[in-house]
Amino acid sequence: MAVAITLLVLDITVPDPARTTALGHALARAWPNYAAYVISFITIGIIWINHHAMISRLQRADHTILILNLLLLMSIGVLPFATALMSAYLRQGHGQHLAAAIYSGAFLAMSILFATLNRHILLRKAHYIGADLSLERRRLILKRSLTGLLPYVVATGLAFVSPYATIAICGAVAVFYALPLASSG
Repeated sequence: MAVAITLLVLDITVPDPARTTALGHALARAWPNYAAYVISFITIGIIWINHHAMISRLQRADHTILILNLLLLMSIGVLPFATALMSAYLRQGHGQHLAAAIYSGAFLAMSILFATLNRHILLRKAHYIGADLSLERRRLILKRSLTGLLPYVVATGLAFVSPYATIAICGAVAVFYALPLASSG
């Protein structure tokens, strides 16, 4: 996850002084890079925090937990590509809808895999959990991890109508999960 977060910044480049006469204007034109970076950084950061909470509950893991975790990490590894794609195509006259769908679709895939792993641990393998968590508490944790699924589905569907709506929804989900109540899990 640290590598994915680090790779995100590589898409933010310094404007070429030989091609730029107005630095402020060149920086302002790059706003899609900054927006996609911040949204992806917050999302990966929150996943990192929640992943730590989820995994630290375990006393042991089975093969399914390891495979689901591997798939989750793979989906996180794709986010720098999806972020670069979104920032590069958001304001283009072509490809912006597909880029937005790939961007939100990558978040959707990651969210599905996180929820699947969380569900497996909290409901199917609760006996692997070290702390005594009631079924009610485990369901509440799972419910919070499922909250982002619907907005990501909507964002992916809206990508073909408005890539700006897509990035706004992904940003709203990042802010939601950054809130203390939503990210406690």
